[in-house]
Amino acid sequence: MIRGLITDLVPLLGWFDLFGIAVFAASGALAAARDRLTFVTFGFFALVTGVGGGTVRDLLIGAPVFWVQDWRVPAVCLATGLAIWLTPMRIWNARALDWFDAVGLAVYAVFGAAKSLSLGVPPLTAVMMGIITGCVGGIIRDVLAGVPSILLRPELYVTAAALAAGLFVVLTLAGLPVLIASAIGAVAGFVLRALAISRGLSIPAYRGAD
Repeated sequence: MIRGLITDLVPLLGWFDLFGIAVFAASGALAAARDRLTFVTFGFFALVTGVGGGTVRDLLIGAPVFWVQDWRVPAVCLATGLAIWLTPMRIWNARALDWFDAVGLAVYAVFGAAKSLSLGVPPLTAVMMGIITGCVGGIIRDVLAGVPSILLRPELYVTAAALAAGLFVVLTLAGLPVLIASAIGAVAGFVLRALAISRGLSIPAYRGAD
């Protein structure tokens, strides 16, 4: 039943997906802007950041790689890269990259979990797929930019993706309409990540060596 409900809403969730991709692509383009790279590199950063997590997800669940099947996805990534390239860097807040990434993380984690459920993936695994969808693009971006991975920062990151994907799956299994569950999950994940960015919210680190 859950699978059927989500499958019926795939066209609407597809726009949710494109929004998450655009925001993630913007964070990739901003990473290129920070290093004053060329337009071609802007487009490359925007593309790999926008589709990285979803590509890994689709390969793991045995689905056709989404952006190879839908021309809108690379078009959105490249258009976002161009828009950032044409924009003076001075208008962006110093943490704009983190904020774009926070929105993309929350939205994309929910969509990754929703797509996985629609293809019959078990709920716990669907949550894991949501986390991968939300996090991998940012990790690839940081590696390409030659900066410490966002995973190595003390503030919450994967936890925010887990909250977004997990809350969506739990609420959907509880019978809440998929779009409402999507909105609640995405907002909750974004709020947690926003607190991590603005207040340095983190969870205790390993202290076994002390």
